[in-house]
Amino acid sequence: MAEHWVELGRLGRPKGLKGWQRLESWTDPESGIFAYQPWTLRQPNGARNEIDQVEYQPHGDGWLVRLKGVQSRDEAALHVGCWVQVLRSRLPALEPGEHYWVDVLGLRVKNLAGVELGVVERIEDMPAHPVMVVRAEGKQGAEERWLPYTSQHVRQVDLESGWLEIDWPEDF
Repeated sequence: MAEHWVELGRLGRPKGLKGWQRLESWTDPESGIFAYQPWTLRQPNGARNEIDQVEYQPHGDGWLVRLKGVQSRDEAALHVGCWVQVLRSRLPALEPGEHYWVDVLGLRVKNLAGVELGVVERIEDMPAHPVMVVRAEGKQGAEERWLPYTSQHVRQVDLESGWLEIDWPEDF
């Protein structure tokens, strides 16, 4: 099985004239993203390149970063929209029964009645709670369901057998 890339954040617009730019970090805590250097940046066109040195400083309620070799606003602008990624194998080991979101991608989803609802395509972090986007082939082509990804609804994740069980009705 191919190793997954995990997105830890995204680079934003430049700040000032000396190559600094905003960083949106998705780690908890947000400063945890800096423990994963060197970073792999994925550009919007899909190309990846490794950045082995990143300067950072707090700014308001977020962070500013300056990538190695970037000295101007124009150079920083070239990286706007790049995702900061690491290979799944670089993430810390988890306790038994725990998993990262990336681990459930591609799992088949069934409800408590045993009805298969589709395959986890992605997880979206919404304001109220995360949701799984589950895709299935239906009578009228591909169908997409947005199911809550909460401990109240997700009853079991079996990575070995490739199943996720959810407390959710088939017809909702």
